[in-house]
Amino acid sequence: MAAPNSRRARAARRRTRRVKAVVNDLTEEQWTALKAAWNGCAYCGATGKPLQRDCVMAISRGGRYTVENVVPACAACNASKCNDEVTSWMRRKRLDERTFLERYVAIRNGTAPNAHRPGTEPA
Repeated sequence: MAAPNSRRARAARRRTRRVKAVVNDLTEEQWTALKAAWNGCAYCGATGKPLQRDCVMAISRGGRYTVENVVPACAACNASKCNDEVTSWMRRKRLDERTFLERYVAIRNGTAPNAHRPGTEPA
């Protein structure tokens, strides 16, 4: 555990304040639907690994913890992306940003094959 006045502790307190200051309404049902829609890591496509919630636009950059901004990511992608802008990070990692963005929009709009808009009932 970090000392109360350490850099890590101060950063954790700042992050907590940022998270509380914005709309953060991602429900467990929406998270389950997002994982099912992506069927693996949204960035690298890895399956069979535990998935973490990753903000496409980082909270430190003004993003929100909502169904529109969160995607499932494997631990390696989530840690590597950190708070970078998603498309420049994907280019740097040589990941297919176009495929990610097209699928991201399709899932958000509920038009991806076998997917419905997370947070709504399937048709």
